[in-house]
Amino acid sequence: MQNEAFSILIKRTNKIQYKQMTEFVSEIKTIAHSSDNIYRMLSDLSNLERLKGLIPEDKISDMTYDCDSCTVTVNPVGKQTFRIVDREENKTIKLTAETSPIPVFLWIQLLEADPGETKMKLTIRAELNPFMKAMAEKPLREGVEKLATIVASIPYDK
Repeated sequence: MQNEAFSILIKRTNKIQYKQMTEFVSEIKTIAHSSDNIYRMLSDLSNLERLKGLIPEDKISDMTYDCDSCTVTVNPVGKQTFRIVDREENKTIKLTAETSPIPVFLWIQLLEADPGETKMKLTIRAELNPFMKAMAEKPLREGVEKLATIVASIPYDK
């Protein structure tokens, strides 16, 4: 009886800890730079200064950033802070949204296909209930593609 109760507790705990995340994955983009150059640029969020001309001001404004975090005002969502939570050199940068009302994660994945040519993919994972998923699915799907296009067009050689 005691083992059965413990098993139920573990099942309940696992359900709480491992809720279903909805995943939005960009198309794979090819960037004509080494994964080292791309990683060096993207893993330090203070380099976002270079992106100011690439980001539509009607969608994103009031950017502040340091090496590990970035705060932006996203229309119509509001102020959001993203923080780097994991870096795997020349391969992966993982961020989380700190001020979001729902858990949101962003992964930037890099793979150097040939010298000076890197494949890049963005993944957004968000914990969305069915109602929120219906409202947010299209903007998140479009957003991950737009963000991937912006990341692919950054001048990494400057």
